[in-house]
Amino acid sequence: MKYNKSNLEARALAKNIRMSSHKARRVINQIRGRSYEQALMILEFMPYRACYPILQLISSAAANASNNLDINKANLIISEAKVDKGTVLKRFQPRAQGRGYSIHKPTCHISIIVKSRNQ
Repeated sequence: MKYNKSNLEARALAKNIRMSSHKARRVINQIRGRSYEQALMILEFMPYRACYPILQLISSAAANASNNLDINKANLIISEAKVDKGTVLKRFQPRAQGRGYSIHKPTCHISIIVKSRNQ
């Protein structure tokens, strides 16, 4: 939670989401800079698996703003949204003749910052 006198903003952060950062970034790029209600409507109707954790994260950031900063949810915009690469879980799949193929299970970190539209 950042408390600046000039602009009050609330943030929510999700770490180690079991998803590729490339696929999550595809969804985040659609909602960056939009209003809270508009972002919720976009996420409801997009057909990607990344929409659900991002929807939860936006709801959490809006709840942080309304609870801690007394900002109405209708006045919120998504000022910053970013996806970073997380650690890669490495597994091995046994194959024929004693070989093993590596399986990479990527994770990502998603950060959402919302602020009031008036400022």
